[in-house]
Amino acid sequence: MTQYYDPLETREAVQRERDLLVSLPGQVAFAKSKTAAFGQILKDVNPADVKDRATLAQLPVTRKYELLALQQKHRASDVFGGFASIAFGPKMPRVFASPGTLYEPDSTGVDHWRMARSMFAAGFRSGDLIHNCFSYHFVPAGAMMESGAHALGATVFAGGTGQTEQQVQAMAELKPAGYIGTPSFLKIILEKAAEMGVALPSVKRALFGGEAFPPSLRDWYLAHGVAGYQCYATADLGLIAYETEARDGLVLDEGVLLEIVRPGTGDPVPEGEVGEVVVTCFNPAYPLVRFGTGDLSAILPGTCPTGRTNQRIKGWLGRADQTTKVRGMFVHPGQVAEIARRFPEVQKARLVVSGEMANDAMALHVEASSTPEGLATRIADAIRDVTKLRGEVVLCPLGSLANDGKVIEDARSYK
Repeated sequence: MTQYYDPLETREAVQRERDLLVSLPGQVAFAKSKTAAFGQILKDVNPADVKDRATLAQLPVTRKYELLALQQKHRASDVFGGFASIAFGPKMPRVFASPGTLYEPDSTGVDHWRMARSMFAAGFRSGDLIHNCFSYHFVPAGAMMESGAHALGATVFAGGTGQTEQQVQAMAELKPAGYIGTPSFLKIILEKAAEMGVALPSVKRALFGGEAFPPSLRDWYLAHGVAGYQCYATADLGLIAYETEARDGLVLDEGVLLEIVRPGTGDPVPEGEVGEVVVTCFNPAYPLVRFGTGDLSAILPGTCPTGRTNQRIKGWLGRADQTTKVRGMFVHPGQVAEIARRFPEVQKARLVVSGEMANDAMALHVEASSTPEGLATRIADAIRDVTKLRGEVVLCPLGSLANDGKVIEDARSYK
């Protein structure tokens, strides 16, 4: 049905898990010993003990806002906040900046962000010319894709952003095999080409990132002769997952160990339940352990119809940080989790904030395995103890709360 980028993609699932877990203690030890940040975060952890997912789940989750805070705190002495294992010089050819400002290192490793795999799945091959319209300045997106293309054996035209007419001219004259960039910009380019009366028959495939790629837009591209695929990557972690010709979820990259956890916690959720994407990557230059992306997704059952055997996720389903302000007080997903942990009967909890601004009402909806007398009253007391706010308790049947990853739902009227 298809070819594969390398044999790793078709490993037996048991073998892949074994390989990841064999590498895990060494990566934890490396992060702890080679980076100041994880030296502190993991100071009480014996890396040799981290040899299964249950033990991994006991380690702290470091979320992006925490990484940013540490960078800002240590800006004068270490712009990377102690998370990089390499320093300025020959091992770090470039530094990039993401909004925040969050600084990210590049390294001399081949395909530092591991993007080649997603390009191969999108149909790009060695010898192709790829028109790269991700930005090349400040943010690493352009370099992420270029390094992957070079690892694949492809040549890149550094189109960057803007200059639509010039993009059309370059595509018409260079005849690239396809496009890499945001889906919205390629649509602008194709529409401009039609307006100019310029045909772009060589552009038959595309790899998209940075924006949503709904089925309606996918079908628009197919109608215009372009097979577009999406990838899920971040500047911190590189490639996390990618789409295949099966168009059935996103297959996980071979270089990451992914968990889906309940927002506000580090606790893994059952397979299929929506939660926050937490990733441990095996990049020696930027060895992030249990890095919380802040994105919501869920594991799909089964494997990809293309024969790739890694797990799949549904794709991006929203943001995990649902912190909201109620009666002048911030309420965090972690507080909801703390309340739930106090009661063994509570299997799942969702705080619903309703009413109008300045007249807020809170109700904690909980799925409980049993409802002993006084449970609702005791939960209400815990709500007040943890949040310093009063809240109603609604006991719900198991399985009745929506599987959308929401721990706090803001249902207030803002009219």
